[in-house]
Amino acid sequence: MSHPLFTARSAHPHTAPIRSHQTLFQPRSIVSASALSTLTAALLMVTGVSAAPQPVPVSARVETPAVYDDEAGGNADADDPAVWVDPGDPDRSLVISTLKEAGLDVYGLDGRRLQHITAPAAPGEDAAPGRFNNVDVVYGFSLDGKKTDLALVSDRGRDRVRAYAIDPAAVAAGTPPLKDVTAADIAPVFATSEAEVDDQRTAYGLAAFSDDDHAYAVVSRRSETRVRLLQLEDHDGRVGYKTEDTLDLPRSFTLPDGGKWTPCADPGDHAQVEGMVVDQEEHVLYAAQEDVGLWRIGLDDEEFERPKLIDRVREYGTPWTYHTETEECVLDTANDPGFGGEHLSADAEGATIYHADDGTGYLLASSQGDNTFAVYERQGRNAYLGSFAVTDGAATDGVQQSDGATVVNVPLGQTFPQGLLVTHDGEATPADGDREGTDFKFTGWESVATAFPKPLTVDTESFDPRDTD
Repeated sequence: MSHPLFTARSAHPHTAPIRSHQTLFQPRSIVSASALSTLTAALLMVTGVSAAPQPVPVSARVETPAVYDDEAGGNADADDPAVWVDPGDPDRSLVISTLKEAGLDVYGLDGRRLQHITAPAAPGEDAAPGRFNNVDVVYGFSLDGKKTDLALVSDRGRDRVRAYAIDPAAVAAGTPPLKDVTAADIAPVFATSEAEVDDQRTAYGLAAFSDDDHAYAVVSRRSETRVRLLQLEDHDGRVGYKTEDTLDLPRSFTLPDGGKWTPCADPGDHAQVEGMVVDQEEHVLYAAQEDVGLWRIGLDDEEFERPKLIDRVREYGTPWTYHTETEECVLDTANDPGFGGEHLSADAEGATIYHADDGTGYLLASSQGDNTFAVYERQGRNAYLGSFAVTDGAATDGVQQSDGATVVNVPLGQTFPQGLLVTHDGEATPADGDREGTDFKFTGWESVATAFPKPLTVDTESFDPRDTD
């Protein structure tokens, strides 16, 4: 998103599920503070070693209707959210979310669906249809001489970035607020031909931001380590783009013992990136390489700087084998060399930033493998502060296998007076028979902030989201 306080991003399913000889990816238990103290004391008495901090539990207030990835459900698979803040009435703000092959849904803050947008049909019999993966918001883009807020979407099926104008008047009138303003002549983001588009090494993750009078999107490539910086352009009242820079993250890594390690993937695939966010005040891109960890990448004059890996997934460096019969990676945890991190379990997914008015704030990343979210300082070296999990509450069930996430610090009416965190839920419950549903959960930021032993910042000042200075 374009204003520093609104920048946010997201994440997503791996093409080859990772399994291990042990139960690596079972969710960690969420226990009460008193139970945790008792457990910690017991461990100290028995082992003399302090227990690792457990994620603190929080609960959501609102959830969207479940969608289903089957024919009856229109092949809808929830994935990534973005928030558009209505500057005239924040209580009318929108949550815009991708449903992959089913397109986009637009929700009010009560979780009610206000609009559905279908993904583009396949242009030919043998071509792939549109498939919307990630979404983000840009404020105040100059389109046909008018400042226009845009929802930008990565179309994984057709390898494009699509743009939808957000109409505040339509929001106020209760009519569908999004309108397609994508230029008809846009080229694929990565593919060099339409035939290559159908190979589906296409636009995947997406993060949007503004700098001075220009707007940009960072887009990652499915099944590759590549990310590309695009500048948005006005094509006669429609939105197009041009390439500014390209960066290839590593495919393999040298371990501390001198050995070489390559993350597991389907044959011919590489460790892809999906969840991304741009801190536009600091000119920094954070990118979650799913089976590797979280990268910090400077943006200098719209060019990528040298990337730095600020945290690793727990599985980093672990040997693996690929089983062709099951098309799955199997980790050899018995021979784990111990070079992985402590805060993220693969896949590292949705990334988003909470900005505080004093120039501080927090970087959040979805740890999909253990159903938690890691919190880091936004400033300095991004020190790790703790983790939380969205668990079952009075209004909603908890969050599992979360991909995309986004957070804003703006007061959004009576329901979210101190900001909002939106997270994808990969296992909406209760289930509808044998159908597996997905949805999105809305959590008040203060629920997250006050859950930590040392509370996180809660800002309450309002502002104009179009102010991008």
